[in-house]
Amino acid sequence: MRVADIDREIETARAEGPLKDIVIQPCPALLSDLRVEVNREDPEPATIARIASRDVAMAAALIKVANSPIYARSRPAATVAEAVALLGISQTVSILTGFLLRETIQVKSPLLEHFWETSTRRAYAMGYIARQMYGVNADIAHTCGLFCNVGIPVMLQGIKGYEATLSHALAQTDKTVTEVENEAHRTDHAVVGAIVAKTWRLSPDVAHAVRLHHDFTVLKDHNIPAKVRTLVAMALLAEHLVALHEGVQQHREWDLHGAECLAHLHVSEEEIEHWQDALHEQFTGPAGF
Repeated sequence: MRVADIDREIETARAEGPLKDIVIQPCPALLSDLRVEVNREDPEPATIARIASRDVAMAAALIKVANSPIYARSRPAATVAEAVALLGISQTVSILTGFLLRETIQVKSPLLEHFWETSTRRAYAMGYIARQMYGVNADIAHTCGLFCNVGIPVMLQGIKGYEATLSHALAQTDKTVTEVENEAHRTDHAVVGAIVAKTWRLSPDVAHAVRLHHDFTVLKDHNIPAKVRTLVAMALLAEHLVALHEGVQQHREWDLHGAECLAHLHVSEEEIEHWQDALHEQFTGPAGF
């Protein structure tokens, strides 16, 4: 498999497959404006703060995160500009991406009561893991963690009968969620999530990793870029760390593929224990805003 094949699959699914009529919300204008500024040669924190201040709820969320115990600041941030100065530009954009994603794609199902909380924890975990490794962009990893399962609420909104499919899939012990989804709807949340990532013009590495994050055969496929394979392995490790924190007793994919992902990342069980402790404060902090 090559990334060009993945791109063709995504485009075909969007244009001709069962997803041709599904509504994918466009990237919010605020996030597009943030990216324009961040991609400048010398982005201005003051401009980032002005963009963030255009949405009152988003500004409040950013200040709340900046004033959380994670940052142990002696004097609380009173303005968005102070919050941006404390967090830094890249962390600010990561936080605001999560906020805007949550606001744009609403989840209305008891099956997904803690969906965004878990998604934010996964993103934190992926960003943290990236910072412990050489050559992995933490912002890319954080964004990948946010978007891994975003196809699930989109399918809930746009595909008739999907809620029953999801309920059935979550109760399965011998099939993966994507297998159940494909049997019922000829597509799955990994494909839909990749479409969202492309629609929002995220990094191609993120879109490809979202598409592949349940396909662990790619870990040995050298036609897939190393960065994408690393994100796939990191996504499962992050999912495992979140599951440990949330007290999830069974994690089928980790049981089947966890050792393979650890070997790919060159991570030991001892490191997992240390990372679990290190992430505890973030996981219990402002994960759900």
